[in-house]
Amino acid sequence: MIWERKYEVDSLCYPVQLAYLYYKASGSKKIFTDTFKAALHTVVDTFVTEQRHMERSPYSFIRDEAHCGGRDTETLQNNGHGLPVNYTGMTWSGFRPSDDATTFGYLVPSNMFAVTILGYICEFAEQIYHDAYLYEKARKLRHEINYGVKAYAVYRHPVYGSMYAYETDGFGNHTLIDDANVPSLLSLPYLGCVSPSDTLYKNTRRFVLSRDNPFYYEGTAAKGIGSPHTPENYIWHIALSMQGLTAEDQSEARDMIDLVLATDAGCGVCHEGFDVDDPKRFTRSWFAWANSLFAELVYKTYLS
Repeated sequence: MIWERKYEVDSLCYPVQLAYLYYKASGSKKIFTDTFKAALHTVVDTFVTEQRHMERSPYSFIRDEAHCGGRDTETLQNNGHGLPVNYTGMTWSGFRPSDDATTFGYLVPSNMFAVTILGYICEFAEQIYHDAYLYEKARKLRHEINYGVKAYAVYRHPVYGSMYAYETDGFGNHTLIDDANVPSLLSLPYLGCVSPSDTLYKNTRRFVLSRDNPFYYEGTAAKGIGSPHTPENYIWHIALSMQGLTAEDQSEARDMIDLVLATDAGCGVCHEGFDVDDPKRFTRSWFAWANSLFAELVYKTYLS
């Protein structure tokens, strides 16, 4: 068994992204073994199965009440299968990157990340493996997910205009939030899904960095995006660094660096979440993912 068994689309995306970035930076093809090719096939096949989750998927997840404390974020409804979803072309995800259960099964930023890495798989299949079958099924799936995002994931907000929803079920229901963890709507340019100047993204970014996002918090020490995974009024260093990494204005990036430095509670490292009024109240004494993103933000802002 794999730890937790909480199925997330992004868990299958990140190894492909890492391989692609490593290959582009090094030029080395040593990682492209037969085992890795088999893994790429499995990634695509899993996404295809989960396009029709209710009809074809063997996956379910229930955490008993004794271990989840009755929290809906720790288990999937409908006997562990999640709420019903309609076919959209997108691929289903049981959980968000934060390990919290999705409300509606099509997690939009993760599907857009999947579109990006399926492009990488097409490149691997065509240029390295010369595998026409892998190329074609990745290409077809990429088109279907991308079409589904355009058809079902764009919400017409009365204030912000057309923007991306965080989740949808394909029946017309949407979750209008953004979560601090990545993939998030805020992180879409960072993940290579859209340009930071894209109109839909800019509308979405204005929403997620506003009080209309239920998990955007403002306090005396900081303001930014938090998560239902952590206490109310706790914002995440990951989200602050991601705000800087996706900013078109370098002054915004520098402001995020200053804000992270001012909210480390004197620890010299980033945390998961911290209280917007008292940064000395935080979750996780250190958080490697947050530290790495902050280092990347500093490098890109001042050294690149």
